[in-house]
Amino acid sequence: MNKLQGFELLEPGYWQLFIEFWSFVDVNATWVLVGTVLLGISASVIGSFAFLRKRSLMGDALAHAALPGVMIAFILFQTNSPLVMFFGAIFSSFMGLFLMSWLPKNTKIKPDAAMAITLSFFFALGMMLLSYIQGLEIAGKSGLDKMLFGQAAAMLPSDLYLLSFVAVTILITVIIFFQKFRLIAFNLVYAQALGFNMVLYETILAILIVTSVVIGLQIVGVVLMAAVLLTPVAAARFWSKNLSTMLFTAGVIGGVSGLISANISYMAPAMPTGPWMVVVLSVLFILSFLFAPERGLFSNLNKQHKLRLKVREENILRTLYVLNERTLQPANQEIQLNYSFSLEDIMKSRSVGLGELQQTLKRLCVKGLIVNMPSQQIDIKLSERGMDQAIDLTIRHRLWENYLTQKVNIDAEDVHGQAEKVEHLLTEEQTQQIEQELINQSTKDPHGKLIPVSRKIKKELSHDS
Repeated sequence: MNKLQGFELLEPGYWQLFIEFWSFVDVNATWVLVGTVLLGISASVIGSFAFLRKRSLMGDALAHAALPGVMIAFILFQTNSPLVMFFGAIFSSFMGLFLMSWLPKNTKIKPDAAMAITLSFFFALGMMLLSYIQGLEIAGKSGLDKMLFGQAAAMLPSDLYLLSFVAVTILITVIIFFQKFRLIAFNLVYAQALGFNMVLYETILAILIVTSVVIGLQIVGVVLMAAVLLTPVAAARFWSKNLSTMLFTAGVIGGVSGLISANISYMAPAMPTGPWMVVVLSVLFILSFLFAPERGLFSNLNKQHKLRLKVREENILRTLYVLNERTLQPANQEIQLNYSFSLEDIMKSRSVGLGELQQTLKRLCVKGLIVNMPSQQIDIKLSERGMDQAIDLTIRHRLWENYLTQKVNIDAEDVHGQAEKVEHLLTEEQTQQIEQELINQSTKDPHGKLIPVSRKIKKELSHDS
């Protein structure tokens, strides 16, 4: 790496280091970049399935379980060869996986407690072995303590070759078994009913998670590996509900975090790549949580605001319909006329403040659903479009009242409030389905009010006749 020890943006060498990094003139920096990006992508994708299966702590437990395997392999073979370290960590991680699976099945210990026991036992054993090795007169032991938080700068070509092979194998395996993994993640019982070889697919998934954890130890270390597995998919869930898109987004987030962290550690060698990778992932998670268009905080707040406005507007439209209905003589005939009403008339029928009502009426006027700008002197009247929409809302409201009365056996006096909440969410298809499911369908609601016929249906009937 280079000489810069911190982020001093006014330092002339800062931009020079930035340009050097992206010019790929430093071979070691390029190895770190490729390694962190591959780790970020592969770990994010396979970690998504552990996250979706509610086994988020598994990655953390397996990472801690790998530590004694690395130490034992070093003691036995007295070498820090990447391949030897890899298989030692693999063996130890599988021992941890077996323990986490065996304890809940054969004892009264819960799965989360089994993970905690496994994590603490193997980590303590690994630390004891590390202390023991530090007291031995063996060459090559100096870098073993870096397994705790990682040391990407110490990567060699042999490390990169192994990491690349494992990462690509993980991604290819996920692509091949994607449909099986998806079904197992979301509906395990259905997968068993279809006759899936659950032992086979569970084993493949476990192997992929274990190998992903093991290859990440040198870059991010035992302590931080769980964040690389889980944070990207947690962030990706704010962007999409589709699994394919979610996995792709998680991979992109993981890869970007590796890219940025490698760049930072090149320009500031005092700042290691692994911890910075987790910091970048956390920043990307926060940005996703706040600004993701699908399920981000501000997006949800905006959707809630729009829904509140929609509910207010539709309540006023249906109130105007009810006022028209009350004005008609004789009662209970379908509305043929459209009367005008004042603000006072609406406020008597609907509990709403004057300011809120005026704002709502202005929006309805802009949308062409009422006639005339609302004021104290000018009466309010539904437009043709407004009447159509008011009729549809009334149909939904009164059909839902009938549904609650007939299907759920709720008393007629209690269904109005429930229907007021649901009428704004029902679609035309759902309304038609309710009509089909109602027994002894009546033309009136539980309160004896007429259920109007949609003007669209009227036009279709008149056209057919």
